[in-house]
Order: sequence, then structure tokens, then C-alpha cells
Amino acid sequence: MSTLSGKTLFITGASRGIGKAIGLRAARDGANIVLFSKTAEPHPKLPGTLYTAAEEMQEAGGKTLVCVGDIRHEEDVADAVQQAEETFGGLDILVNNASAISLTSTESTSMKSYDLMHQVNARGTFLASRLCLPLLRQAENPHILMLSPPLNLNPAWFGRHLAYTMAKYGMSMCVLGLADEYRNRVGVNALWPRTAINTSAVRNLLGGEQSVQASRQPSIMADAAHAILVQPANQCSGNFFIDDEVLAAEGVDLDRYKVDPSLSDDQLLPDFFLDS
Repeated sequence: MSTLSGKTLFITGASRGIGKAIGLRAARDGANIVLFSKTAEPHPKLPGTLYTAAEEMQEAGGKTLVCVGDIRHEEDVADAVQQAEETFGGLDILVNNASAISLTSTESTSMKSYDLMHQVNARGTFLASRLCLPLLRQAENPHILMLSPPLNLNPAWFGRHLAYTMAKYGMSMCVLGLADEYRNRVGVNALWPRTAINTSAVRNLLGGEQSVQASRQPSIMADAAHAILVQPANQCSGNFFIDDEVLAAEGVDLDRYKVDPSLSDDQLLPDFFLDS
């Protein structure tokens, strides 16, 4: 299988950034996209809403279902999953993309911020997976994809921003556990970028325009996700994929994804959790 035509994807945090890019790539195949997020109204500092993202996906060739909700609230996710089943007849793929980030030291991390990161990242991923699995198990080639890093136990990644690392690694631990629990039934994998990606988070948290210029476009993650999600689920599970490794194996020219094509690879801004 090399296409997601007719497949139904449930994407959390789908209104912008990487989640939106993955939806657009699937839409070009003619997939059905369930967009789940809180972003129903325009944000003064962040572009796009669920509805504008859905319009772009429809223009790209997909069918969409907008589900406004909070990944922290079980009833919101359950209602969205039910709407997906009623609208499209089931689910084939879950993309756990929703994430909260605060790059703060231990003493400067409020418990409100700590709770938000853990509720969105670790708990939200577990919750969405648990509620989607009954439908995924009925699909022909079901996948769950976490946008989370390899479990790198280098203490430096904990010392820099302990609360965020713990919450993000909670998503990655879901990969380990679910891949083993649903072996040969559901493909469960993680995908993480080698470099910073041109998103609002990078622009707002990692140094503004200079960091953006040293990033790659979200389309690299979308193309890598597509390459994973078309694989046989019973043969592709339990992996912690890196975006450029996935695409290099496909023979893709990675230069096309640079925000600034004049930069060399070693001038790009590396992402977190990858020592090299």
C-alpha cells in the first residue's frame, strides 16, 4: 500500500503546525481527516483554526470532520471518536500530535504548567489511544503514531527542562507499551524531527525568526508520517523514527524541506532529545 486514499485519520492538535501538515498530506491521497483541537476561534498570535485547516484539507482532496474539544477532557475525546465512527464508519489511524511545552527549570515551573504538560502530552496520548483502539482494531491496517522522541536517558535532557521531558517521554512510553500490548494487531510508532520545525512554537519559544530560518518545514514530518502510515501495521511497530532517516531511506532529497536552502545541514538547529 502506498496511499491513504479512503483511510480515516484522527489527528489531535490538527489546526496548525505538524498536525495540520500531516492532515494535508493525507488529504492529497483522498483520506478522511478528523480534526480534533480546541482552536475554534482565531488566536491573536497564532495562525489558523480547525475550520481554516479543514478548508485547506478539503481543497487538497480530502474529506474532513471538525471536532472542537479539549484533549484533557475524556468526554470531549469520546464524543469526537463517536462522531468519527458515525461520519466515516470507523478509524484507521490515530495521530497523537497534541502537545504542551514549557522549557522551564524546576523552580520556575508552576504546578499549573506542570499539570498542563502532563495532562496534554502523557495523559492525552493515553486517553486518545484508549478511546480509539476499539475502532482501530477493526481496521484493515491500523496505526497509532505519536509525535514524540526516542527515550534518551542522557541526564542533560532532564536537567534542562525536567517537567517537559517527563511529560514528553510519557508519550514515548505509550509507544513502548502499546506496541507490545497490540503486537501484530495495531502498528504503534513514534516520529520525531532531527531539526527544529517551522512552527509557532519554534518562532515563539526558540529565538524567533533566526530559529525559523535554521529549521525545516512541517512537510518533512508530514511526508515521513505518510511513509510510516502506509506500511503494513503488523510489520512496522515499536519504532522511534527520525524524520530525515525515514525519508533518506525512501531516496528523498532533504534539501527541499529547508526554510533557508542556502544553509548547510550542520547549520540547521537540532531538535531536543537527540544527542547527535
